[in-house]
Amino acid sequence: MKLQPRQQLLEVWRAVSRTSTHDGRWTWGGRDGSNSISDTEQLLCLMFPASELTGFKIDVPDETAEDVLESLTALGDSIEVPKTLIRVIREYLDNYTSEDGRPLFAGGSYFKSNDPAQDVTKEQQDLDVVDSFSMSVTLMLSILGFLKVFRRSVRREELLREILDVESRASKRLSAAMVNLLRSFTINAFDPGSPQGRVLIRSVNQTGSPDRRVIEDLQRQLTGVRAGLRDLTIGSGQVDLDNPNLLFECGWSWGIVQDAPLVETDLDVGPPAGGIAPNLPFLYFTVIALTSITDLFSERTRVLGLLDDDQQQLANALQRRWDLTQAYWSRIAMFGRGRWPLEDIPWRTTDDAESDYFSLLVTAMVVENLLRTRASDTVLNRVAGVLDELAIRARITRRAIKDDPTVRMHSPGVIYQLDGSDAIGPSMHWLISDFAITLLKRTMGVASIAQSTQTRERLLSLADEIWVHIHKRRCGNGVGRDLWDQPSNVFADIEPASEVPSWYFTERVVEFLVSAAKTSEADPIRSPMLSDIAGEMLSEAEHLYDQEQLIWATSSGQALQPKLRSIEGNLQRARAIVRARPGSAMALINESLRDLELLALARENAAGAN
Repeated sequence: MKLQPRQQLLEVWRAVSRTSTHDGRWTWGGRDGSNSISDTEQLLCLMFPASELTGFKIDVPDETAEDVLESLTALGDSIEVPKTLIRVIREYLDNYTSEDGRPLFAGGSYFKSNDPAQDVTKEQQDLDVVDSFSMSVTLMLSILGFLKVFRRSVRREELLREILDVESRASKRLSAAMVNLLRSFTINAFDPGSPQGRVLIRSVNQTGSPDRRVIEDLQRQLTGVRAGLRDLTIGSGQVDLDNPNLLFECGWSWGIVQDAPLVETDLDVGPPAGGIAPNLPFLYFTVIALTSITDLFSERTRVLGLLDDDQQQLANALQRRWDLTQAYWSRIAMFGRGRWPLEDIPWRTTDDAESDYFSLLVTAMVVENLLRTRASDTVLNRVAGVLDELAIRARITRRAIKDDPTVRMHSPGVIYQLDGSDAIGPSMHWLISDFAITLLKRTMGVASIAQSTQTRERLLSLADEIWVHIHKRRCGNGVGRDLWDQPSNVFADIEPASEVPSWYFTERVVEFLVSAAKTSEADPIRSPMLSDIAGEMLSEAEHLYDQEQLIWATSSGQALQPKLRSIEGNLQRARAIVRARPGSAMALINESLRDLELLALARENAAGAN
């Protein structure tokens, strides 16, 4: 099935607006109930495409596309849609702000107890979690951009005051989310001889070299990261790394780290929240945090001026952690001259747990780094091999066997233990079931920067297979029709889930479709080989054109001047686009060469007749 981002996003919008509105009112809650993350994901399904894609904008009523309005009929017309969303956003902010004015980021119903006989306590449900911080950053930036543009066309004072109030509250929630992300960052330092150290060394030592040499090489590779982490002064993650013999890892814990220092800021973020999360990085929450931090320094955020000076200071601190974390995990994943640790599937974490999902998470960080550095196709081919292998092992591009244990990675999902949660109740875990859509997003990311046609086609072919798998997992009936996720559609051993949509999975599909649409809007990747051929063809065509001009310059050639001007126009256009779009330039050059050849043939035939 061919991926058509615009059409598929419109289908999702139609389903989201239909599912979320009943009797003219917005209805919160998905398959896992209503909480600060699920409700954020539900709202992002609409707000993220509207903020990221020009063709989906709804903040200028007179410029909203007809097919967009048709997909949002349940929310009103071009004038009512923005007003309806403002009311929904205000309700969301009311729901997740405490009486004392503190923005709430509780995990709620997403927290699961490890003990079937003991429920998660109310105190545990109220714990803030990195997933909520991350999703809130993305949503608040989308909302602030939407409001900033929409209020330019508002004349009614009452509506304008409402917009300014919602804008202020959204900005406060954004500030609080950034502060809490700073308080959730962590560095875990350990001795090479410790259990953690031995696991890390075993993971990076893919050639059987002496441990001492591996440690020395690893320390050398991480010198810059170590120096950067040592200089952190805001929030958590301030660990003594002066001892060069210690190994370390960095990233985000699952919530605010226990005893995390307060972040000094003039921003109003409400009373500070406490935390019980351990001073250990968790791969899943690290990737989630990195994804949202990217939005803070995106072009859209800068152009619209969505951050004030104090928020920019927080964003700079987070960007520094983003840079250091990306560098750390990329160097660990691609360490050594032989096989990469990343290629040794499944990935093993320092607590000696291993999973294909961990390999996918580390791959996600590597891909993000490759997108920034525009890696060579040699590197991209190796990453493509990892993505291929993960798709096979996850039974996405291969048939699952009966009672296949791998299927459990899709439903109910990977169980992620939340260490430290038993301090105030039963030990808890987090369920993660986004393997397929995460794999698709990373595959398309690598394909978007591949220079080799062979590499790109290999990745696009894999992406097509994954998309077919995901598309089949849409809910077919009930309230969640055309939304996700129903893995029983592709895995016979899985019992059908509720037809109520999973906003967790649906939002990630929307995020991917937006990314795919932006890739489609960008200029095609230029093939150096095609560019060289187009240049040679253009040189020949221009030379032949110059010859024809000399030959037909006499008065007898006046009748051919329109044809010569047409050839000249095609060659000028080809010259203008040959570097950016060599294939399109070749089409124009071919047409010009054909016309020039016909002129030459006509002249030869005329000469023969005489």
